[in-house]
Amino acid sequence: MTMRTRTLGTTGPQVSALGLGCMGMSALYGEADRAESVATIHAALEAGVTLLDTGDFYGMGHNEMLIGEALRAAPAARREQALVSVKFGAMRDPDGGWSGYDGRPAAVKNFAAYSLQRLGVDHIDVYRIARLDPEVPIEETVGAIAELVEKGCVRHIGLSEVGAETIRRAAATAPISDLQIEYSLISRGIEDEILPTTRELGIGITAYGVLSRGLISGHFTADRQLGAGDFRAMSPRFQGDNLRHNLNLVEALREIAEQKGVSVAQIAIAWVLSRGEDIVPLVGARRRDRLTEALAALDVTPDAADLAAIEEVVPPGAAAGDRYPAAQMAHLES
Repeated sequence: MTMRTRTLGTTGPQVSALGLGCMGMSALYGEADRAESVATIHAALEAGVTLLDTGDFYGMGHNEMLIGEALRAAPAARREQALVSVKFGAMRDPDGGWSGYDGRPAAVKNFAAYSLQRLGVDHIDVYRIARLDPEVPIEETVGAIAELVEKGCVRHIGLSEVGAETIRRAAATAPISDLQIEYSLISRGIEDEILPTTRELGIGITAYGVLSRGLISGHFTADRQLGAGDFRAMSPRFQGDNLRHNLNLVEALREIAEQKGVSVAQIAIAWVLSRGEDIVPLVGARRRDRLTEALAALDVTPDAADLAAIEEVVPPGAAAGDRYPAAQMAHLES
C-alpha cells in the first residue's frame, strides 16, 4: 500500500488520500470495542492516514474523548501528523434523541470550547456545522468559525451536507476548505450541481459513506441481525425489498472485483478515488482488519474498461431507498 496525499480545496490542508471516519467507534452501528477502536486509529496513523473525522455529538462526546485518548497514546510523530475534522451543531437529549441543529455564533464557540477539551488539543483542524440550522443564516455560522480561525482555535472552515446556493453564500463569507457529504457508487446526488459548484470555487470534498454504511462493502448479508441502536435498522436502503435489490447490485459489483483480483469494498473505494483529486474518501473502519482492506484500495486503479463495467451494473440512481429516513432527509439540502 502506497499512501498518497490530496489537498482539501485551495485553502485547506494537505491530507492523506483516505481519511478515517471514527463515528462507528462510538455510535449508530451497534457495540464497538474501545481497545480495538484505539488500536485501529493507531494503525491508521502508522499507515500514513492523517485525517481523522468525528462529531461532537457522536456518542455525546464519547468519540472525541476516544480520539483524544488514542492521540495521547500515539508516538509523538504520529500524533503530530493527525488532522482532526469536527462536526458540531446536532442537539441531543439524555435518551440519545435528536432535537435539531444550533448554528448560532455563541453556540458555535461553546461547542468548540468543549471539543477542544475532549480532544485534548489546542486547535481543531477543520470545523463545520453538521447540518444547516434553518433558523440561522449560514453567513453567521461561518462568520463565527472564522472568528475562531482568527483566534487560532480552528485552522480551516468546512461545510457538511449543504446545497450549491449555501456553498456559494458560505464561500462569500470566508474561505471554505471542503464540503463533507455522502458520495458513493449508490449515492451520486452531488454530481449534478454540488460537485460542479465546489470545483468552480476551489472547495474540496471529503466523501463519507463510500461503502454506504457497509451495504456495498461485500460483507453485508440479507440475514444479518442488526443490534439495538444500529442506525441501519431504520435506514430505508436496508429494509425488505430495498435491501434485496441493493444486495443484487453488490453481487454484480463482486463479479467485476473478482475479475480484477480485489474485494468489493476495494473496488467501491477505488471508484470514489477515481472521481477526482479533489475528493478524499472517509472509510469508517472500526477494526484493524477492515482498515487494512480499505487501505489496499489505494493500490487499485480501475481502468476505462473497469469503470465502464461498474457504470453498467451500478448506474446512477440504481439504489433502492433513500439514504436516510424521511425525518432526517428533511434536514439535507440538495
